[in-house]
Amino acid sequence: MGSLSIWHWIIVIAVVLLLFGRGKISELMGDVAQGIKAFKKGMQDDDVAAQTTKPESVRTIDHNSSESVASPTEGRKVG
Repeated sequence: MGSLSIWHWIIVIAVVLLLFGRGKISELMGDVAQGIKAFKKGMQDDDVAAQTTKPESVRTIDHNSSESVASPTEGRKVG
């Protein structure tokens, strides 16, 4: 009872054609196709923009060369 037979689908399609007409359905399908094309173009534009954007350079901490780093043994008296 849950599934529709082929006759049910034929009746539904016939009613849709009577209500909207053949020309209206083709216009709707054309609009859907244009929407899909615009969506794909927008996705490609986003990919191109992401590839051309340069990531920020990695910043490093430069140590001052005038300061010396004390070794663990420095400062101890060796006896």
